[in-house]
Formats: sequence, structure tokens, C-alpha cells
Amino acid sequence: MQNPRESALDVLMKVDKKEALSHIAIGETLEKYQFSDKKDRAFFTRLCQGTLERRLTIDYVINQYSKMKVNKLKPLVRALLRMGVYQILYLDQIPDSAACNECVKLAKKRGFSKLSGFVNGVLRTVSRQKENIVFPSREKDVVKYLSVSYSMPEWIVRHFLSNYSEQDTENIVRSFLEPKKTTLSWMESNGSREELVDSLKREDITVKDGELLPEAIYITHYDFLKRLSSFRQGRFIVQDESSMLAGKIADVKEGQDILDMCSAPGGKALYMADKLHGTGQVLARDLTEYKVELLEENMERTGFHNIRSQVWDARILDEDLRESMDVVLCDVPCSGLGIMGKKHDIKYNLEEKVLKELVSLQREILKTAVAYVKPGGVLIFSTCTINPKENEDNYRWLAAQPGFEPEDITSLLPEYLRIETAKEGYIQLLPGIHPCDGFFIGKLRRMK
Repeated sequence: MQNPRESALDVLMKVDKKEALSHIAIGETLEKYQFSDKKDRAFFTRLCQGTLERRLTIDYVINQYSKMKVNKLKPLVRALLRMGVYQILYLDQIPDSAACNECVKLAKKRGFSKLSGFVNGVLRTVSRQKENIVFPSREKDVVKYLSVSYSMPEWIVRHFLSNYSEQDTENIVRSFLEPKKTTLSWMESNGSREELVDSLKREDITVKDGELLPEAIYITHYDFLKRLSSFRQGRFIVQDESSMLAGKIADVKEGQDILDMCSAPGGKALYMADKLHGTGQVLARDLTEYKVELLEENMERTGFHNIRSQVWDARILDEDLRESMDVVLCDVPCSGLGIMGKKHDIKYNLEEKVLKELVSLQREILKTAVAYVKPGGVLIFSTCTINPKENEDNYRWLAAQPGFEPEDITSLLPEYLRIETAKEGYIQLLPGIHPCDGFFIGKLRRMK
């Protein structure tokens, strides 16, 4: 990676033009330069992620000091200003002069010499005025204040405020800007937890216990995950604790038949296959060849033989599976409002009208899901969002289906999460309040 700033510029432009999702564009660049200097790779990653996650705040600042508004700028100039302002406002270890000069150099290198003076002028003005920037007043307009302060679209802020207190809303949106920990799910079938931890430490990785489940391990100070010996040996998968919790609440027993309807990239399916200890079977499905290939990569690496994959549209009923499954996991496509801290594109690309459309799609899938559960079996319904219409409303709709009853999940939860709704069979996890992604999990049992 000869110039991490130039690599970051390329990623920011791809994302701005909607040519790639940010986590994919960043991941592909890191893969390409996996043997580059660790510091360069770390700076590239932080510059990309930081600029993207703070974009609304950065644009607010640029618009105060630029004669031309952000949305009128040429894509390359817009990307340069954004990453320059990010460095000036948020990276204390980078001198403002370096941030300005490097952006000017890139403007000239990319054929924008005539606009390099404009780039220089805006960035140097921001540098001089950064202690005097006027942000929206909380007292006058709490929505605009939270939107600009935490780089969150106003409609999403209003959505959260309509469902949660002002303090909880601020905790949620603040959490999306906090550094994200990498969480591993230990695969018991491929060696002991102690062996995994020892292997990680031998590669100079900082290891900490998870906060909710014993399978969870937090790691920091690693470079390229796929080069770790424990990764290649299938000793873990990368999985947030909220996702692990969905598998935990399923309470898998040896010998069971399990269907994961919307599985890719397969974390929950692998978590449950691990709990079967080589018995039973997990059928993991998803809509496209691409998604199933992601699942199969993880299956091959972990080496489990009690899991198979299949391309299948979850909306279409498979008569061969009717009332045949002990556990059906239905992690439906959703708005993703609970994982915006890891997938920055969501908050910028999602439209409010899509929330209603998603509820309709989810119910199509859930209507099919109930048909697969055998008498006495369970249905796990989950999403990675924070939206009562997608979550609680859908759960109540499921509970009204003939023969299904909510099942108390209190005993399956860490004591820290044993809230009142667990008795009714569901839990809504909130980032900034719980130590994990925003996630909804509900459990129902088929009584007849």
C-alpha cells in the first residue's frame, strides 16, 4: 500500500458513487494489500471508516466554510475534503498541515490542479476555525442536534425518539461512532477454548472474554484475520454476541434437524451445528449463489459435516420439509438499524418508506417458516434492527398463528439480560445500552 490516503480516496469515491458497499470496498483493499505495512493498513482503515461514519457531521462543517455546497462538488473533490476534514477534526496524531498538504497533492495527481487551491483553502479555513464551529442547539432542535452531533440522518433520529427516550436515543446513536470490537465465536468442535486463546496470544493478539456468552472472545491488535493459524484451522468464526445469542436461545439438542432459512454468511448455522456435536443436521439456505458461496467458505474452513447448504427463496414453501424441523431459525432481511456502526452505508442509503416494504417481505418469509416446524419444535425469529414494526409487531403476528405459543427465554439469557419481555419470549437488544449490536430475538414453540 504505497499511499494509504490514495487508497482511502478510491474507496470513498466508490462508496459515494454507490459502486460498492463500504465494508466490501474496504475489505477488498485490505485483501489486496494484506502484506503491506501494518500501520499503513490501520491508517487506511481508520481513515475510510471514520470519514464514512462521520460523513453528515463533516458535510455540515464543510458547508459552513465552502462557497460551494458539498452536494454540488465534483466526487473527487468532495471525497478529498471529507477525508481532509476528518483528519483535522478527529485524528489528533495527524498534523493539520499534513492533512491539507496530502489532499492538495492528491488533487493535483488526479488531474484537478485547478481545484487544488480550493481544496487547500477550505481545509486550511476549517483548521483555523475548528475551535469555533457552531453546531445545532440541543434546546432549540434536539433532532438536528443529535443528527449533526452523531452523524445520523434526521428521519432515523426521529424514528428512535418515537420509540425510546431522548437519553436512550443518544446512547444508541453515540454507540455507532464508538470503536468496534472484533468478536469471535469459539467453535467447540475444533478444539478447546484454551487452545484457541493460546494460539491467538502466540500471534501477539490481545484477547478478552466476551460479556454475554462463554463462546465469545474479543480480540484487538491483530493485522489480517485470515492469516491467523486459528482462523485457517476453523477454531472460530467472526460473530457478534447478539447473533450468538440467537443460537443460544434456540437451545439446540443433539440429533435435531435444524433449518436456517436466511443463513448467509452462516454464523448462526455454524453456531448451532457446533452445538450438535457431530449429530443431527443443519440445512442452511439463502437466496443467491453468491450468498451461499459465502456460507460454503465458512463451512469448508470449519470442516463441519452436519451442515449442508442450498440456494432457496425463503418465500417459497418447500413441501418436502413441512412440519419436519425441530428448530427453524428465521433471521429475516431487515432494515439493519442495529448494525449501522459496522455497516455505515445503511444510514445513508436506507429510505424510510422501505421499512414498511420490509415488514411485508418478512411476513411472507415467516408465513413459510411456521409450516416447517414440527409439533413440539421451535421457531426462532430474529433481526439486526431496532424497529418495533419489524420486530415486536411481527413477533405478535407470529404468536397469533394457530398452534404457536411464546416460550419464556429467561433461563437461556445471561443474568444481565433477564428483562421483563423475556418471559413473553423475546428480547430487544440496543447498542449503547447492551454490549452488542442492536438485535431482536423471539422464540415460539409449536404445541400441535
